[in-house]
Amino acid sequence: MHERRLPEWLRHPPTPDIKGFAILAGLEAVTRGILLSVFPLVMYQALGQASLVSAVYFIVGFVSLTAGLMVPWLIRFVPRRWVYTTGALFYVLGATLAIEGGQYGAVGALAANTVGTVSTFVCFNAYVLDHISRVRLGKMETSRMFYSAIGWTFGPISGVTLHAWWAPAPFLLSASAAMVMLAVFWYLRLGNGKLITRASAPPPNPLAFLGRFFRQPRLVAGWLFAVIRSCGWWIYIVYLPIYAIESGLSPKLGGWAASFTNAALFAAPLMLIWVRRRPLRQAVLTGFGVTGGLFLAATLMAGYPPVTVGLLMTASVFLILLDICGGLPFLMAVKPSERTEMSAIYSSFRDVSGILTPGIAWVVLLAAPVSGVFAAGGVAMFIAFAIATRLHPRLGQERIPAMRAAQDAL
Repeated sequence: MHERRLPEWLRHPPTPDIKGFAILAGLEAVTRGILLSVFPLVMYQALGQASLVSAVYFIVGFVSLTAGLMVPWLIRFVPRRWVYTTGALFYVLGATLAIEGGQYGAVGALAANTVGTVSTFVCFNAYVLDHISRVRLGKMETSRMFYSAIGWTFGPISGVTLHAWWAPAPFLLSASAAMVMLAVFWYLRLGNGKLITRASAPPPNPLAFLGRFFRQPRLVAGWLFAVIRSCGWWIYIVYLPIYAIESGLSPKLGGWAASFTNAALFAAPLMLIWVRRRPLRQAVLTGFGVTGGLFLAATLMAGYPPVTVGLLMTASVFLILLDICGGLPFLMAVKPSERTEMSAIYSSFRDVSGILTPGIAWVVLLAAPVSGVFAAGGVAMFIAFAIATRLHPRLGQERIPAMRAAQDAL
């Protein structure tokens, strides 16, 4: 009787590594990037006013924030792999609702996409912290951005072009990319992650980790950097297209600008080299300082739309620099026993920025044109700059030489 052997990939599943995570992130970039510049247009067309668009984003931000904070609690009852799977399927649900059309379809699609984003993001970060050592997190972030470059570069302009040709097209493409992402996730067999708990500690309340978070200044500062950086992206992605339409420029300009800017992701390895050759604090200060100055300059030049667009596109390059280095202060401070909980906290920056940005913009637009939102973004960047001056001068460099020496000795 012949022994039946399992396939090789089942007996020896692939070991999760940087490349595997980067591919997964790249597929998510296609899923989200294709709709990046489509959603602002769809929302503006459905609602008709920039202030109403801000109000909807504001409300959806609260829904997404609640969902993100509840993911750690949900994982106690539902395996992490199924939470990630459900998040991916929310992308498909969002595409379906968008194709249905109308105001309710547009709002429902936006809500489904944001919940899908935060659910997969919490799980993804927890998996990364499970399998990637702290000393390799910088390389992980760079690889993630490099593999994501295609989706973020060609997605926005492809999305607005396809939407002009046939409205459902970008949503169908996004849903297809989400299903491929889900297939790769299951191929990698990441499972439910590593469980690291204190044997003597009772199970904490689902929101008890918020107290531990606020008692760690480095985590709070790193989270604020992520929130303010994300606010900058919100302004660039949502309000630049609206500014273009109201200034008489092409509705496709937002997609072209996003695609052109995201092409800078291909330069992420070079940016990482620049970051490594100087203290992390200096890189963070440079990113926030230059971005803030360019946002304020864009407000002053609002009467000259091409100049304003150029200034904002230049500012977005420095936002990419912050994408590389701005999250490292938080990730370097996370304790192994708090991976899932702190991943949920960190992922909340998307939702908090998704509440703050449209909320503040909503108020600004009551008394000022869209360019006033750019000024508010510049002020926020300088607030982050002030916080960054308090970072340790050698942050990110203290243990790396010793850890490399230990690795070389093995």
